[in-house]
Amino acid sequence: MARISLSVINDLVSDQRVHRIASALQAQGHQVSLIGRLLPTSPSLSDRPYQTRRMKLRFTHGKLFYLEYNWRLFWVLLRSKNEIMVANDLDTLLANYLASKLKGARLVYDTHEYFTEVPELINRPRNRNIWLRLEQWLFPKLKTAYTVNTSIAEIYKEKYGVDVQVIRNVPFRQQPNLSSSKENILIYQGALNLGRGIQLMIDAMEFLPDCVLWIFGGGDLEQDLRAHASTKAWKSRVVFHGRYPFEQLFEWTCQAKLGFSLEEDLGANYHFASPNKVYDYIQAGVPVLVSDLPEMRRTAETYGVGEVLEDEERSPEKLAKRIAGMLANKEKYQGYVQNCIQAGSELNWEKEKKKLLALYEEV
Repeated sequence: MARISLSVINDLVSDQRVHRIASALQAQGHQVSLIGRLLPTSPSLSDRPYQTRRMKLRFTHGKLFYLEYNWRLFWVLLRSKNEIMVANDLDTLLANYLASKLKGARLVYDTHEYFTEVPELINRPRNRNIWLRLEQWLFPKLKTAYTVNTSIAEIYKEKYGVDVQVIRNVPFRQQPNLSSSKENILIYQGALNLGRGIQLMIDAMEFLPDCVLWIFGGGDLEQDLRAHASTKAWKSRVVFHGRYPFEQLFEWTCQAKLGFSLEEDLGANYHFASPNKVYDYIQAGVPVLVSDLPEMRRTAETYGVGEVLEDEERSPEKLAKRIAGMLANKEKYQGYVQNCIQAGSELNWEKEKKKLLALYEEV
């Protein structure tokens, strides 16, 4: 059995993917440590079956933050006895690559998204070019890499000639509480960042007087979105719950009637995204309304778990009309619920982790 480190740049609280992977490897008999950072606003962590370490950094954003994080991470890894080092996303890859070379450890790369195509970089060509050069230098050197869906895996394979495997970001199998909801609760859970369609959801509430919108998560736009909602006459029906540990979020999700994933087509990363919140909604028995983007459309239509919002419907009034229609057609809605339950028996971590463990056996 091996000593394995997993590095992420977040504070570990709501990162379900790395928690599932770390837990699966620990249960397999490996000695696993998860390394992240500690923010002034970071909640305490729940008990985990593996070791955790959160580094307190002087800088919290910008180039100096990324430099400080990778410098600190490099020394942590260099002093460790890890035989396998797992870098989660491009912003942790440099430290892992250098430390693995010096230590003779095996490097594994888990890319959660098409990093150099995120909206935050597309409009900042100088910053994007730095990350792109780093990716072009390191990716061809990788021996073991995996990502969240087939679309992104094929892009990386074509660009760099690396066989990137697919480990989907699906949740643990759980039993949804279908009797918990007594209201027309609409839910968004995830990052409050650029291009997530959250302001569109808030504005649509003007035309949905019988609905309440729950927003779970935090991010760069949280204060702006809160300020925007506070100016609306319907502000009492838009509830910001903040960040919740993923262990507690499921019970809240079960109370919703409809789950949103309305990312805008802002570059290749969002275009090919398969957000984990979609799978979380499905596991909770909550039908989905998703953007007309390839992976999201494929999930909604393949499993019959909800509907796709067409591009021409991305206005508050038209979005509200689509939502009202989904809730009003009781028979069709119940069909979506039953399809969610059926899909949940396939789209779950208990099945997906078998591929993960096989991959690490090869490593």
